[in-house]
Amino acid sequence: MSLRPFKKQRCIGSTAEHCCVPLCEASAKYNTVLSFHTFLVDKDLRKTWIVNIRRDSFTITNHTRVCSRHFLQEDLIEPPKTNGRRTLRKGAVPVLFQWNNYSVPVSRPSIWQRRKHPSDEPLGEEEPVEENHLFEHDYCAVPDPAALDLALQQTDELREEVERLRSQIEDLSVRQRFCLRRFASSDEDIRFYTRFATYNHLMAFWSLIEPSTGKMLRITRARAASKKNQDIIPCPATQSLQPIDEFFLFMNYLSLGLKQRDLAHRFNISQSTVSRILVKWANYLYTVLGAVCIWMSQKATKAHLPEEFKDYADTQVILDCTELRCQTPSSLLLQSEVFSSYKSHCTFKGLVGMAPHGAVTFVSALYAGSISDKQILKESGIVQLLTQEMAIMVDRGFLVDDCVPCKVHRPAFLSSRSQMPASEVRETQSIAQLRVHVERLIRRVKQHKLFDTVIPLSITGTINQFYTVACLLVNYQNGPLVKECAKGQ
Repeated sequence: MSLRPFKKQRCIGSTAEHCCVPLCEASAKYNTVLSFHTFLVDKDLRKTWIVNIRRDSFTITNHTRVCSRHFLQEDLIEPPKTNGRRTLRKGAVPVLFQWNNYSVPVSRPSIWQRRKHPSDEPLGEEEPVEENHLFEHDYCAVPDPAALDLALQQTDELREEVERLRSQIEDLSVRQRFCLRRFASSDEDIRFYTRFATYNHLMAFWSLIEPSTGKMLRITRARAASKKNQDIIPCPATQSLQPIDEFFLFMNYLSLGLKQRDLAHRFNISQSTVSRILVKWANYLYTVLGAVCIWMSQKATKAHLPEEFKDYADTQVILDCTELRCQTPSSLLLQSEVFSSYKSHCTFKGLVGMAPHGAVTFVSALYAGSISDKQILKESGIVQLLTQEMAIMVDRGFLVDDCVPCKVHRPAFLSSRSQMPASEVRETQSIAQLRVHVERLIRRVKQHKLFDTVIPLSITGTINQFYTVACLLVNYQNGPLVKECAKGQ
């Protein structure tokens, strides 16, 4: 049934009652044709009204109204007088709404009404019932083998389709996430993000450290704040990142020098989580890699001595210092401690030792940039590792002959002489050609872009761990610096 027409007209003196039916904008303030009816007292009818107007959990007040446009014409009782009020027939419910186009919903006939009954057919001669209609289903019958084979074939095809779709979904998920698997097929990307030569090279290193990753511990802030309440909590089993992706995040930070906020956006985690992962992995790798003895015996060093070191066969280690620029502290006293006159900047300074064949065999802690090369050699602890049969190769600035028990190979000084003898010139040139390898080694360390920028003072608490890990990783990330090695002496 369609709604009868009405017009809106301002009604002077009428109360501003509104219709509570959704999508209905009728108001008693602008209508003289429509009437507005309160909800019935009967609980069942009231519940039917609420269900019909689609207002679940609806609070009804004395001013809640439903306008007459939602009722059938036969449910409305017109007043006997012109100024009387229109009322509703007993049991009337609203059924006309905008969502049903103001038409009476047609109820579907029941099953009994849809079936034909013998009483509905005209009386006459009964038709004979065919015997085929009386056959019942044989539940003991065996299915056709051909149909069974077809069903099994279709099942196998559907299973293969499900596996294929699952694989596609997994590939799409990996492509959308920033993780190690996303770059597994590109050795160039692996070198860019981790400094490892190839993906297989990286996975070989991961296989060395993976067995102990489950034993990593996380120290809570309560432990750091109070020594009384010490609680070391193992890493939770359910983490936002897998351990190998946490390692990949750490290598991104070390290799590219990315900001922590950038890493948080890349890996879709919070910045505080990134900070915890970096500190955790820096301490973990510092412990694991630091537990490996990298100092070589004199016999092992000679067994791998390159041919070009034949004139300096007693060389045990090539030493050199490197400096990392750091943020200028606000304290003038600290500025004087970390300021380096060589770099004209505030720096951290460390000592690196390399075996003649190119492996890192010694890494010192970082010191303030104002420390001298001689002092850092004394405090680093390498003097205790040297013996009289050994020799070290150093730069011109290492005047350490009086503090080491071994021979020192160092380029000669011109001093007050106008010209060096030919023998000293040749010796200086040969030592310089051999010392260049330790500078190449330091360049490999500084390819980790974290050390290519000014180090903020906020990470000075863990900068030793980051620096040591970067130096030790050089032994795993690349091939040897000096490729041609002697088979033995």
